[in-house]
Amino acid sequence: MTDSAISPTPLASVPSTGSDKPTNGSAKGSAKGSAKSPHRGSIQSVDRALSLLEALAEAGGEASLTDLSRRTQLNVSTCHHLLSTLVNWGYVAKVPGRRSYALGARVLYLGHACLRQVDLPRRAHAHIDRINQVTGESVHLAVLQGDTIVTLVKREARHAVRVDSGMLGRSDAPHATATGKAMIAWLPEDQIRRMLPHGLKRFTEQTILDFDVLIEELRHVRRNGFATDREEFQPGVICVGSAIRDHAGAVVGAISASAPTMRANEDHLALMRREVIAATNALSAELGEPGSLQPIAAIE
Repeated sequence: MTDSAISPTPLASVPSTGSDKPTNGSAKGSAKGSAKSPHRGSIQSVDRALSLLEALAEAGGEASLTDLSRRTQLNVSTCHHLLSTLVNWGYVAKVPGRRSYALGARVLYLGHACLRQVDLPRRAHAHIDRINQVTGESVHLAVLQGDTIVTLVKREARHAVRVDSGMLGRSDAPHATATGKAMIAWLPEDQIRRMLPHGLKRFTEQTILDFDVLIEELRHVRRNGFATDREEFQPGVICVGSAIRDHAGAVVGAISASAPTMRANEDHLALMRREVIAATNALSAELGEPGSLQPIAAIE
């Protein structure tokens, strides 16, 4: 039987907007000679803020106000106001003890988010293939994008009897899936609540519907190093998932394997757990995570 191809979801294009004082080549106060010339229909304040970020990057990550004014050809007052906004958002930081500005941690966050989305499916390809070969079951790769779980990759089971293990794209079931629980187990409770603004949606008779029960379930996920979906998202389907961490120890994604209950005996579930945890440990190590989760022999 032929396996389905692994294909990450395409990145959506962002439409341009022409509101908030669009600029053109003759706009008063335009940053002529700056790194990026404004395009017709672009937003002047955004153009200028982005030109400041690029000027900081070109200066090596740190520059004074007068240097940034010179590089962008914006007056000092305009630079100061824009930089104040960027500081408030965390994209720029004031350097203590020096009258200069530096790129903020939020820029690093965006860069890592972009790299994870583009690079993680490629890195995970071999690991997903191995889980699929060894267990014969469906395998998923999902990532955390802000307050949303997004499934990027799906590999179909090799068995004649397969499970419908969900679609690619955004998920509204972080509390009911193995990938979702594997990731949200490490998030603050307030963020978990933001991800579930309408409460815990019921998918099956086994779905967890009480938030306190979910929090206790997530405590077990943290202790064991893996999450289990016991027919909570789809009847007749059991899934095992484990989180992937980056160099800072932050959870960036998860891999899960899904099997029909007819094959999900203890030996097969143990095999699925071993392979999934081995894969996420290896991926975490590739991303520089200082200490990977270890498989637990017994479930709490």
